[in-house]
Amino acid sequence: MAVHHQLIRRPPHAVWAVLADPTCYEEWVVGPTRSVPLDRTWPAVRSRLRYAVRLGPWSADGVTTVRHQESGSELALEASFEPLGTAKIFLQLRPWGEEETLVICDEHPLCGLGGTLHNAVSEALFLLRHRGMLARLARLVERDPAGQAHAGRRRA
Repeated sequence: MAVHHQLIRRPPHAVWAVLADPTCYEEWVVGPTRSVPLDRTWPAVRSRLRYAVRLGPWSADGVTTVRHQESGSELALEASFEPLGTAKIFLQLRPWGEEETLVICDEHPLCGLGGTLHNAVSEALFLLRHRGMLARLARLVERDPAGQAHAGRRRA
């Protein structure tokens, strides 16, 4: 199971503001070039967003569905990408001191080709993906200390 963590120098509510904004997933998730909410209730359970992955001239869409959430602390997602199958992504936010957040990301394939081919090499690739993804998330959150830009984007 690929598990990675990142210390973000902002409190959990600022990190959650970014996670709760489905329009900014393309800014921090490694892979998607575009993300569009399919439901106005994100990140409520069963809400979805569509994302696009582009590799040169090739492009394909996938859908991510919220499977569980505890506002401000946990978000469990199921990403479905037809060529590869589905994966579980579990993000947990833990307060660290008074003004920081430890973000823990646990991702692994559930079914489909990704699950069938799951091995030590794919685990290493997940860890590399997490390193980039959580570093991007940290930069995005730390750029907007109060989480105001993302709270405003959701209401717009």
